[in-house]
Amino acid sequence: MKRLLVLILLLLVPTSLCAQEKKDPLVESVDRGLAFLSLLQEKDGAWQGQGNPNPAVTSLATLAFLSAGRVPGEGPYRKQVDKAIAWVQKQQQSNGMFGMPDGDDMYQHGICTMLLCEVIAMSDAKTAKEMKPKLEKAIKLILQGQRTEGVHRGGWRYQLVGSDADMSVSGWQILALRAARNIGCDVPAKHVDLAMKFVDQCRDPMTGGFGYLPGSGPTQSCTGTGILALELCGKDRHHSREALLGGAYLLRTPLQYTDQHFHYAAYYTSQAMFQLGGNYWNLHRAHLHKLLLSSQQRNGSWIASDGVGPAYSTAMAILALTVEYRYLPLYQRDETAGEK
Repeated sequence: MKRLLVLILLLLVPTSLCAQEKKDPLVESVDRGLAFLSLLQEKDGAWQGQGNPNPAVTSLATLAFLSAGRVPGEGPYRKQVDKAIAWVQKQQQSNGMFGMPDGDDMYQHGICTMLLCEVIAMSDAKTAKEMKPKLEKAIKLILQGQRTEGVHRGGWRYQLVGSDADMSVSGWQILALRAARNIGCDVPAKHVDLAMKFVDQCRDPMTGGFGYLPGSGPTQSCTGTGILALELCGKDRHHSREALLGGAYLLRTPLQYTDQHFHYAAYYTSQAMFQLGGNYWNLHRAHLHKLLLSSQQRNGSWIASDGVGPAYSTAMAILALTVEYRYLPLYQRDETAGEK
């Protein structure tokens, strides 16, 4: 009789109380990645890239935490996030350049500047006011480094001063300028328009993709960069024919884990296709998430690519997976635009 009574009671208990609900694989993957990054962080707040404390890698790792909703000053990772933000700010040189001492690297500078913009947007008024002067110096340097002549007009290269430019370095500067405009910084429209002319120079009219240099063949990473630039830099470019053709190119040539610069491409293509929305995002999301979830290591990391190190590849993977979380202000999507 007692056994029968126990059986009846068990049948009446809700399933959620009898067994713990299984965690979403995406959430679990992101949580494991963040745990790995937290263990890899240096005591001073930096993360390493290419064997040394690296401002750009530290910024990307910090953005990974922010993108997953771990905001400054709050939550279980607040110490890691706050220390990283403080460390990056200390890397700014007297001329406004973010990077290693005596360095001249606009690639790192653009990423660090973008981080500052997102941190200011997600912080209280007091913190934002304290950080704004550093950001204004950084933005001024980006505008100063924009090329003004020739086929590379409107773009940026690794060196502050020069005549050439590429899509990779230019992409980070464009994102930094867009993020800066979002928080009220003075970024003249002429600089954005000029940058978009360079992006157009890198578009391949035959395939709809974008290349690393004007006239070069398209790649997934540069196509993602080009689409994202178009989507974020003005209503007349949002869901433009050029952006949609770029999305079609990415669907025709899906990213593979063995591709060169895979984690970099995963970052940019996820942001780009999310902005396009609809089936562009749905199809790309299913494919990319399968690649990323299946390639994550048991310790929560993603295998280092490009020789930069596991902090870089893990941060880029997390950023690619969390785009639809919409915590980063820069990557908010315009839901009023018609999705294709």
